[in-house]
Amino acid sequence: MKKLFVGNLSWKATEDSLKQHFESCGKVVSVKIITDQYTGKSKGFGFVEMETAEGAQKSIDQLNEQPMLDRNLRVSLAQERTDRRDSAPGGSYSSRSSSSNGGAGGAGKSFGAPRKSFGSSSRDF
Repeated sequence: MKKLFVGNLSWKATEDSLKQHFESCGKVVSVKIITDQYTGKSKGFGFVEMETAEGAQKSIDQLNEQPMLDRNLRVSLAQERTDRRDSAPGGSYSSRSSSSNGGAGGAGKSFGAPRKSFGSSSRDF
């Protein structure tokens, strides 16, 4: 079985319509359109798993850059999923050093000239 990445999906696309579209190239094992976990709306991409490598290649050759509903699909072999914690640049929030002051508004850092204090001045007005 070969998994394909399908990008640039129309918001109107359903898993059933995507399956029907790919069945012209071979037996479809599974279809998954990726949706936002909060809204349930499509993120505009998904995956189609073909039974054979030949069916997957035929899908790429025949369906890539071809219209489905109102958009041209992007069809390619899916990349193996990697562990996001190991591959994300900068790591996750939990792996950041607490001494970096990231997001602390520059706390503890000095930029430019020192600030004047307006609360207690020794000048007479």
